[in-house]
Amino acid sequence: MKTKTVYVCSECGASFPKWMGKCTTCNSWNTIEEEVVRQPSASSKISVVSAPSSGSSPKKISEIDTTEEARSLTGMSELDRVLGGGLVKGSLVLVGGDPGIGKSTLLLQICEQLGKNQNILYVSGEESQRQIKLRADRLGITTENLRIYSETNMDYIVDCIFREKPDILIIDSVQTMFNPQIQSTPGNTAQIKDVTTVLMKIAKENSISVFVVGHVTKEGALAGPKILEHMVDCVLYFEGERHQSFRILRAVKNRFGSTNEIGVFEMKGNGLEEVPNPSMAMLSGRPENVPGSCIICTMEGTRPVLAEVQALVSPTSFGNPRRMASGPDISRTIMLMAVLEKRGGLKMSAFDAYVNIVGGLRIVEPAADLGLVLAVASSYSGLPIDSHMVAIGEVGLTGELRACSFLEARIAECEKLGFKRCIVPATDLKKLKSFKDIEIVPCSNITEVISKFCK
Repeated sequence: MKTKTVYVCSECGASFPKWMGKCTTCNSWNTIEEEVVRQPSASSKISVVSAPSSGSSPKKISEIDTTEEARSLTGMSELDRVLGGGLVKGSLVLVGGDPGIGKSTLLLQICEQLGKNQNILYVSGEESQRQIKLRADRLGITTENLRIYSETNMDYIVDCIFREKPDILIIDSVQTMFNPQIQSTPGNTAQIKDVTTVLMKIAKENSISVFVVGHVTKEGALAGPKILEHMVDCVLYFEGERHQSFRILRAVKNRFGSTNEIGVFEMKGNGLEEVPNPSMAMLSGRPENVPGSCIICTMEGTRPVLAEVQALVSPTSFGNPRRMASGPDISRTIMLMAVLEKRGGLKMSAFDAYVNIVGGLRIVEPAADLGLVLAVASSYSGLPIDSHMVAIGEVGLTGELRACSFLEARIAECEKLGFKRCIVPATDLKKLKSFKDIEIVPCSNITEVISKFCK
């Protein structure tokens, strides 16, 4: 059997005849790994699975059925929301997150509802059958249609799949599975790519819904080649701190629904519990009339979520002031500090600044800029912001407030939760309808906002 050695970039999948420190395709450093390519033997079960199915042929686009895919409810409305309305038959879903954040717990919990009328095969390469049974007892999983299989060899796993004929397959985790025909360790780029290809073939050709658990690197990205995320139908990320109770499940890719949709859970002694009103949970226990606190409203998919931004500004003891952010993007936070100094008249170069989103929520959209700016300015001046006020708007480099999307939905959520005042960009005022129980305060730039509320 002939073998060939190639060097593949784990970021972009580009291949090279020899090792290099930098990938010339994506310009990433130290991402090129050695792969041994072998032609699988005819007796390999995996090669049989990978063969094209009989009877498949191209169709005219007018002949393709576009009716809604059949979905199965998981018993968790938050997970169903993230998946786009439920689990699609024959889909391949990748679930990633930090160790101990609740990936395996979530997948085991949904087996109780899905197991009422479907057969489930749970394949674990990290835990024994007894360990999984102990966790299932703690979570109250009693369904008879759940089968546990502890194995890492894909030949045996494929045999088990065709023998058991499950409707739903759970692989925990993809980094522990290996193809014996490939001469590399489990978790290697070649192994992950091959295992995922096999699972994708099984899912599509046998209409089996497959959940795959993926580990993440210390930078927070999914371990393995980037092509792994391109191959699957859905990519779900578990966010949050291990030592905090809230967990956020975010869809960053979904072929069957909206992307950037989130589901909010709370980790308790009996497993993950849904949080149907995340805004209420995020704002519970917040202090009132304290400098450095401001409420923002961010859109997570189709759901408006209110969160509290806290800032602490203190005189620096170093030549260069410190900037730290937990929740907001650190680069954007530093940029807003510069805008505050140049356009807002705050001498931020003489102060350290620390920014935090309460509850472990990660904010990436620019509509949270105004709330962050107000929290920093409030801490700087020592004057508290009205606890019944919400700030919504993007801040430009010249200090102007820019329009943001879904503004009416955001304001309606603020009104529903009892807030009395909302700061919005003046450019959006003409497009807004009138609201009965909340006052709309239009502002044009951060100088106007700071002079009204922080001086």
